[in-house]
Amino acid sequence: MTDTERILEGLNDEQLAAVTTVSGPVAIIAGAGSGKTRVVSHRTAYAVATDAVPESQVLLVTFTEKAAREMKERVRSLGLGRVMARTFHSAAMAQLFYFWPSRHDGDDPPEVLADKWRLLAPLARRLPGGYRFTPTRDLIDEIEWAKSRRLTPSTYLARAVGRTPPTTPDLFVRLFSDYERTKQRRGLVDFDDILGLTVELLETDQEAAALVRSRYSWFTVDEYQDTTPLQARLLELWLGDRRDLCVVGDEDQTIYTFAGATPEHLTGFARRYPDAVVLPLLTNYRSTPQVLALANKLLASTGSVKTLVATRDGGPEPVTRSFASGAEEEAYVVARIKALVEEGVAADEIAVLLRLNAQTAGFESALAREGIPYQLRGKRFFERREVQTAVRTMERVPEEASGEALVAAVRAEWGRQLGFDPDEEPEGREGRERQATLSTLLAIVSQLALVGEGAGRDEVAAALAERAERERADDAGGVELLTLHRAKGLEWDAVFIPMLEEGSLPVSPAGESEDALAEERRLLYVGITRARRQLTLSWAVERVSAIGKSGAKRPSRFLGALGVSTARTA
Repeated sequence: MTDTERILEGLNDEQLAAVTTVSGPVAIIAGAGSGKTRVVSHRTAYAVATDAVPESQVLLVTFTEKAAREMKERVRSLGLGRVMARTFHSAAMAQLFYFWPSRHDGDDPPEVLADKWRLLAPLARRLPGGYRFTPTRDLIDEIEWAKSRRLTPSTYLARAVGRTPPTTPDLFVRLFSDYERTKQRRGLVDFDDILGLTVELLETDQEAAALVRSRYSWFTVDEYQDTTPLQARLLELWLGDRRDLCVVGDEDQTIYTFAGATPEHLTGFARRYPDAVVLPLLTNYRSTPQVLALANKLLASTGSVKTLVATRDGGPEPVTRSFASGAEEEAYVVARIKALVEEGVAADEIAVLLRLNAQTAGFESALAREGIPYQLRGKRFFERREVQTAVRTMERVPEEASGEALVAAVRAEWGRQLGFDPDEEPEGREGRERQATLSTLLAIVSQLALVGEGAGRDEVAAALAERAERERADDAGGVELLTLHRAKGLEWDAVFIPMLEEGSLPVSPAGESEDALAEERRLLYVGITRARRQLTLSWAVERVSAIGKSGAKRPSRFLGALGVSTARTA
């Protein structure tokens, strides 16, 4: 076999068309599980093998560092050791810092602020009134959104019309200004600045732009639906008047609009490049026909004509169940997980996908009671900043408080020190996350405090510390608990998506905003398409809040789009 024959071996017709189209503007619409990483790596190898581009002039742009490492491994396995795979930020930093000394009187490049939190958290605590409790993560999200559109503190109010920041607009602008001044005073830049400064360099310095363009001439951008306006502008500057650009993505998996992403870059690609070749990858190698039928129904409910086609043999029909209470739902999910493990499904091939991090706590407890090992993607519950702060705050509660009096005192102290009210529905991604986390912690405190005749403050604190220690010691792997956002790019044999209720998915603040609801729907689509063989969707008609109050729940509106009856089934 020739080199090109080996590169093309085993590709289906859709993949073959994408791999062999190696010049000009190309958009590859890659449905879930369609083998897009294989297509990108083989397309690169085919372009080099057919002399469409020298290996050293290729730049593969990925969404994460992990994806960049995987892409490098893929192309190296095809004999390409000089192809560069990087994120937008990594590539921009290399270019900016290369030119920095010569453009700044020999000065070294600035230090990069790895985490905005350490500068913004103190600034947030100085906000007036109840705004000092605004979650720092929400402030970070808003600053990143603004910078993705090249907005500054002086232009935010005029150009972000209709935008609702985490504080009042005036307060947000003041905090944004303070953050920028603090960075400048300390000689720091953040990762958003890296992109902005590189764009500014290439827009104003023709010599630098020419040198960068001489380095790369053939581009592929993965996860293009998650590209921000600032990243799109950087890509334009890299490309110049060349046309060898391939973008790969799926508009139905756009789930990062809070960070500035917009699917318009992908959906409008053919308008910007009227001669672009648009190639679909709709053959799915991951999921059974039964799982894909449900995913396709969700797509069809939006008016989409895209249909994923299964290659796997048939499997069980997805299970859809309603429950009288959240506790019953948790018990059912854990019982089904236990049965799957007993049937031979590896525990780490099972996932429970949730809308918010804090929603994992109930499933953690239920799995632990059954002795089923589990693992969390991201920080564990007791490692979260807000949990550690809340636990420390309990030291202010009177030592003699116990039972119901202790719960009331803890709740009051968290209200004074943390601005926590379990009955409110905060705005913002992190605000909702923080609210759910503290509500879960309050429920744990209540459970511990109300045992027997009532436990005291120090007994509850000791029990919390013991739970935190057990959590740290549990590194056995097992069933994965994670959010729908973190599930992107992953897959499992069996997937459970519980808590499909209004207020959870879609999350409450989505309200009736069509854009917000569309993103919530896409999150569900991402969750469904993570399942290879077994899929369970569930919801409860009643849940108990952190303060022990029972509340009725309505099934998610998305269940109707899936053709699922929401009549009681359990």
